[in-house]
Amino acid sequence: MNINGFIQYLQFEKRFSSHTLQAYATDLEQFVAFLELTYGNMPWATIKAPQVRSWMAYLLEQGLAPASIRRKLSSLKAFYRYWRRTYPAMADPTRSIQTPKLKKRLLATVDQVDMSRLFARFPETMDFPTVRDKLVLELLYGTGIRRSELLALREQDVSLPEMRLRIRGKGDKERLVPFGPPLATAIDRYRQVKATTFPEQIVFILTDTGNIPYPKWLYNKVKQYLGAIPHLERASPHVLRHSYATHLSDGGADLNAIKELLGHASLAATQIYTHNSMEKLKRAYEQAHPKAKE
Repeated sequence: MNINGFIQYLQFEKRFSSHTLQAYATDLEQFVAFLELTYGNMPWATIKAPQVRSWMAYLLEQGLAPASIRRKLSSLKAFYRYWRRTYPAMADPTRSIQTPKLKKRLLATVDQVDMSRLFARFPETMDFPTVRDKLVLELLYGTGIRRSELLALREQDVSLPEMRLRIRGKGDKERLVPFGPPLATAIDRYRQVKATTFPEQIVFILTDTGNIPYPKWLYNKVKQYLGAIPHLERASPHVLRHSYATHLSDGGADLNAIKELLGHASLAATQIYTHNSMEKLKRAYEQAHPKAKE
């Protein structure tokens, strides 16, 4: 029973990304380090619920957010679930531990009017960085793909005749995501500029120097533009994904369809987009409340 065996299972059977594998490994290694520091060298089979609770209390004292503690406990629970398949008689000290509850908060989304204004600020130029930056925003908002999915796009994944993207998502699962004429126009414009600047690159989105972008590059790029929108609490690529899904939901899209477009494994992950957005609340008020009609 060891951490490496579990990580290999996640890598080769579950097909988790390197980033996710690193998160699991770090969480478990930190748990082992805490046990050694606090209780000495404890075999896995001797660990009980009090030791797990003690670790959670320690994390809380260190100032970790409930969401971070929740994730670390989830890693430990998954670790024990995996090993109990091999050793069914082994006790699971995490079974009686409840996952910390998180405060529900509304997802940060960009208003459709604000997105239109943001796109309108871009000058009509064939300058590569400008055309690319606008396309990055249009792709994230117009298709709802994840940051990692956008960076993984190759030229052959983007079909203008069919107006769809071929996306390799979590667990290396593929899905097709459609897009509309405005995004098709932006893609065509970008390809024209790219063909004269970096004609041999098969990677779709490139940096100013023609290199493959890092995730941090894309995060900073999106944050730079969204940061100009007043009253937006958070600015990141994921905010555009939330906005895409929320506006689909507001427009009456079926929840199962949104699930497929986002590449969610289960409907539960998609149900957060059924929350009442301000636009929905305003429409309900205007339609039903007598004061709204005076």
